[in-house]
Amino acid sequence: MTSENRKKDGSDGLEVDRRTFLGAVGGGLAVVCAGSSRETLAQDDAAGARWPERGARPPKEVAAWLHVAADGSVTAFTGKVELGQNIRTSLAQAVADELRVPFESVRMVMGDTAQVPFDIGTFASLSTSANMPLLRRAAATAREALVDLAAGRWKVDRAGLVAAGGQVTHRPSGRSIGYGELTRGQELLKTVADPAPVTPPDHWTIAGRSVAKADGRSFVTGRHRYAADIKRPGLWHGKVLRAPGQGATLTAVDTSAAEAMPGVVVIRGDMIGVAAADEATAVRALKAIKATWKPAPPTCSDANLTGYLEAHASGRRSGWKKEKADVGEVRVERTYTAAFIAHVPLEPRCAVASWEGDRLTVWSSTQRPFGARTELARVFGLRDDQVRVLVPDVGSGYGGKHSPEADIEAARLAKAARHPVRVAWTREEEFAWSYFRPAGLVEAAATAHRDGTLTSWEFHTYNAGPPGMNSPYDVADPVVAFHPCEAPLRQGAYRALASTFNHFSRESLINELAHEVNMDPLAFRLKNTKDERLKAVLQAAAQRFGWSLPSKLGFGIAGGHDKGSCIATCAEVVVDPAGQVKVRRLVAAFEPGAVVNPDHLTNQVQGALMMGLGGALFEAIRFENGVLKNGRLSRYRVPRFADLPKIEVVLLDRRDITPAGAGEIPIVAVAPAIAAAIFDATGQRLTAMPLAPEGIRR
Repeated sequence: MTSENRKKDGSDGLEVDRRTFLGAVGGGLAVVCAGSSRETLAQDDAAGARWPERGARPPKEVAAWLHVAADGSVTAFTGKVELGQNIRTSLAQAVADELRVPFESVRMVMGDTAQVPFDIGTFASLSTSANMPLLRRAAATAREALVDLAAGRWKVDRAGLVAAGGQVTHRPSGRSIGYGELTRGQELLKTVADPAPVTPPDHWTIAGRSVAKADGRSFVTGRHRYAADIKRPGLWHGKVLRAPGQGATLTAVDTSAAEAMPGVVVIRGDMIGVAAADEATAVRALKAIKATWKPAPPTCSDANLTGYLEAHASGRRSGWKKEKADVGEVRVERTYTAAFIAHVPLEPRCAVASWEGDRLTVWSSTQRPFGARTELARVFGLRDDQVRVLVPDVGSGYGGKHSPEADIEAARLAKAARHPVRVAWTREEEFAWSYFRPAGLVEAAATAHRDGTLTSWEFHTYNAGPPGMNSPYDVADPVVAFHPCEAPLRQGAYRALASTFNHFSRESLINELAHEVNMDPLAFRLKNTKDERLKAVLQAAAQRFGWSLPSKLGFGIAGGHDKGSCIATCAEVVVDPAGQVKVRRLVAAFEPGAVVNPDHLTNQVQGALMMGLGGALFEAIRFENGVLKNGRLSRYRVPRFADLPKIEVVLLDRRDITPAGAGEIPIVAVAPAIAAAIFDATGQRLTAMPLAPEGIRR
């Protein structure tokens, strides 16, 4: 809901549950999408641990809801949440397309566990690839049901009816009737057929073009709300005592000074926190608590992280399948590494919790509202239906907001204070107590004939994860393996997960093999893959970039695919005499199947390229024995305006392929393209991410 729904008492008009909503909108056509979907099944997170989804088996009727009201308005319901990827717009386009209604008439209700069907969460590019088809099926079924209603009302052959513009028209007579008039006074429940008569991409009229961002005005005027903006009557503010580092244990605590402060509530147990009517008092109360901590046992620091991962790997390789090159071959063997990096979302996590008897409502900045609901119910011994989680919108997440720590903290403090409580993490808390993109180690070796034909491939990736480790390049009997590790820091999902590091390692090895056989790296890739989609993006990026032109600076290219999409990126860099790297230009060709909204897809690709610069060049968590050394923005470098190159995006619209997501895969080719360009400029092969946190030593 938008800010226009705020109540006069200062609370927020987000309390309406599904039953109340349907009662308010009156009679109409309600559509349930029956049957299970792969999307609704539990999935493993980046660390290999299964999120505790109590009752995660998909209900028989779960995947998508749609309501066509008596006044003709359309409301679609999805468990996905808006994190800045603009799925509110693209999903509404899909619904409008199938229902044959104007885009502006579709309203999306998102991420409210009391109103929307179960959803595993907003990640893995599932919003477009999995959720959009479900909404299309529901909308197509609704459209056909409306045509049936008109045929029955007029007692005519439905073959002469057409749905368009929010009404059904009888072509032989020219009679028309609006959807609202058709549904008025009738309560109809329709189950979605599988397959439903969805519109093929070649016949899209609303999807496939660049419509304006839904509710865009509220974003640019600052009226759009996030969890931190939620106001409840009698709202208090909460703060939580944090350890000095991961793994530290509390040995003694004195909360008496905080407890003596007027208007302060203190809770103790496995969590120690305070709540007060204003944030300043809560901060003072937290500072008044005296705590003694036992440091974490020694583990490692960022300086010896690679050795730690090697020592704590599960099933490390015992040797190479092919130890040396045959006659007429070249062999390259490399070790690649990646540091832990932080998500650094624009909005640190935040939650507002409110109790009414034994019922709990939480407004949260989470990517997983149903996962948060399940965990809250477990912590407080409630049934799932006693807990409601709402996500107003999330100020970016990048995979970093899967876990509900702030939700639980706010709910515990609210229960003790008997007031609604807001817990907003500081930037330092977000750095230290969320989780990191896993650090990684790759050991890889490959051989190729002098004519450029790949002849062997072996790729072992440690800790980072398996996504993106399989190569699109043709070679007989490749060896590819993932080896889990015991990590020294808390780690979890990140944009594109391990695909970024695995693509960096693979594409860097491909570039080095091409150099060893004295072959252009683009030609080497085209020679060694039968993947026509990958070839198309490589050629499109190279053409826009001007790959064949002589370089006075450094050129590099890389590509790959994951989650149903393909990407190729070309980079141009300059390295000054002091060794500082400046990326001058990035050109990316992206193909996600059928393109739903070209302008917003371009924005997604641009954002991924900008974010990729940080992990490629300078982002790294510095730590020692669980304690962060650079856990604030003044010490942790993220891309700045001065770092941004000229960015060009080429979209390949494949109307013959189901749309795939775009939030993740465009990031994966940035680092290997830059690494290749640095080699072209300096002759130095860099194998560690970040590539040049302090510049390059000549």
